Amino acid sequence: MTLDPIEIWHHMSGLNKAIAVILLTMGVSTIGVVVERILAFSKANSESRTFVQKAAALLDEWRIEEIIALTEKHKASTLARTIGAMMQRYQRGLERAEKGLTPVEMARNEAERTKETIGAELRRGFTVLSSVASVAPFVGLLGTVIGIIMSFKAIGSGGDAGMAAVMTGISEALFETALGLMIAIPAVLFFNYLTGRVNQIELTLARSSSELLDEMENRYGNEPGLVEARKAA
Repeated sequence: MTLDPIEIWHHMSGLNKAIAVILLTMGVSTIGVVVERILAFSKANSESRTFVQKAAALLDEWRIEEIIALTEKHKASTLARTIGAMMQRYQRGLERAEKGLTPVEMARNEAERTKETIGAELRRGFTVLSSVASVAPFVGLLGTVIGIIMSFKAIGSGGDAGMAAVMTGISEALFETALGLMIAIPAVLFFNYLTGRVNQIELTLARSSSELLDEMENRYGNEPGLVEARKAA
C-alpha cells in the first residue's frame, strides 16, 4: 500500500471515512473563513485610505455636514463608520443643546459603542477557526484509535494474513492523525494572522477617534450655534 490518499480512502472503514469527511469539512470551513476575512479586511483598508484622502481637507475646515455625507459613501471603511457615528452624535448634541452630557462626551460614548460593534464584526468567523484549531487534532486522533482497534481485531482473526492487515490498518489510522494536524496547523496560523490584522485595525480606530475627540474638545464652545446662544443669553 502506498501513501496515495485515494487508495487509503478505498481501504478505510466506513467509520474512518466519516471521520475523514468531518476533517475535510473543517478544512473547507477554514478556507472559507480565511478567504472571506482577508477580502473583507482588504476592502476595508482600501476604503479607509480613500476616505482619509477625501476627508482630510474637510476635517481641517471642520465641515461637519460634508464629513458626515462622505462617511455615508464609504460604509465599507471601518474608519469612516467610526468617524461618521461620532460626527453625527456630536452634531445632534449641538442641535439639542440639552443639559447633561456635552456633545463631546456623547461623541466619545458613541465612539466606544461603534468600535465594539466593529470589533465583533471583524472577528466574524474566528470561532470557526479557533474550534477547528483545537478540535481537529482530536478528531484525527479518534480516527487513529478506531483504526488501531480494528487492526488489532484483524490480528485476532487472521494469523499471518492478519499481520498484513494490521500494518495496513495502522497506516490508515495514522493518516487520520496526519489529516487532523494538516487542518489544525493552518487554522492556528491564520487565526493568529487575522487576529493581528484586527488588532491593527482597532488600534487605528482608537488613535483616530482619540484625535477626533481632541479636535472636538478644541472646537466645542466656538461652534456657531453655541456662540449665538451665549450672546442671546
